[in-house]
Amino acid sequence: MRRAMLTAFTLRPAADGDVPAITAIYAKAVRTGTASFELDPPDEAEMRRRLDVVTAFGGPYLVAAGADGGVLGYAYAGAYRTRPAYRFTVEDSIYLAEGACGRGIGRALLGRLIAETTARGFRQMVAVIGDQDNAPSIGLHAAMGFRMVGSLVSTGWKHGRWLDSVLMQRPLGEGDGLPPPPGR
Repeated sequence: MRRAMLTAFTLRPAADGDVPAITAIYAKAVRTGTASFELDPPDEAEMRRRLDVVTAFGGPYLVAAGADGGVLGYAYAGAYRTRPAYRFTVEDSIYLAEGACGRGIGRALLGRLIAETTARGFRQMVAVIGDQDNAPSIGLHAAMGFRMVGSLVSTGWKHGRWLDSVLMQRPLGEGDGLPPPPGR
């Protein structure tokens, strides 16, 4: 049976007050899932530091807030790699609260990330999806224009099994059709 679409949410930039909810969402994903290859959930101070790193880099960090203001999910686009030649490529991350999956929230967050990173002059977005069995994330990225570019086999060991890293990519704006603008 298909769940009803949840329409009562808004997307906005993450704020310091969202960090406790972001930390809780991510902690559950780390403890019980395979989307993240971390084994121990980071604390609020570390999650605040990570938010600051993404925003200092110039990437968007968004939350989906429910009608009551509670955080239903979050997403961000940070540096794909730190070496300067990668400066036009971002890596996306999306995490949803328990009960928020399958309701259009992830699609809305990813769509907004794509729009904002394109507007900020980035040219490629890479998804590094933990776990070859993460069909919802792979399907979401495919639906949003990402193409499969490969897998890194058995790169993680978590919950008693080997996990692949699935790599997907999509161009942003002009992609590699033109050189990037000078000065960045």
